[in-house]
Amino acid sequence: MTVWIALFRGINVGGNNIVPMKELRTLLEGIGFSGVQTYIQSGNAVFSSSETSAEKIRTLILKSVEEKFGFTTKIMMLQRDELEAAVSANPFPEGEADPKMLHLFFLGARPENTDLAVFDQWKKDSESIALIGDVFYLHAREGIGRSKTAERAERLLAVSATARNWRSSCKILELAQSV
Repeated sequence: MTVWIALFRGINVGGNNIVPMKELRTLLEGIGFSGVQTYIQSGNAVFSSSETSAEKIRTLILKSVEEKFGFTTKIMMLQRDELEAAVSANPFPEGEADPKMLHLFFLGARPENTDLAVFDQWKKDSESIALIGDVFYLHAREGIGRSKTAERAERLLAVSATARNWRSSCKILELAQSV
């Protein structure tokens, strides 16, 4: 069995695309996944499956969410070892002390343009960025709420993305390691 992490984008935000986590767990169990666990209301699910294709799992989940909840969303699929690698590769260990300031953007694909100089006009001096594989790291020491880098990351990288702060990334990994 493969341990999978599904990172939903844009659910339970601002009163839109509401998905109660209990119902999400039931839905995922109903389509054949085992050991299903969720973390906070922003759409983080961990489960086991004999299916080894991320695309097949994503398609099945998206179809089921649309049928049950009436909307479409994006989902980034990771295997447990991919999340372990992303957490281990953190280029900003000093950011771990304030986990709300360190974000991992999980990308739908590796960006074709990996020249991070495109961020220079938006990046504050207090921000550090790195792209390692298909994870974009942002250490925003003044917070992410007003960060132009965070706001523009997906567009500048030209791939779909969903971000999780350091605390959430570690907690999701902890859940994945328990499945």
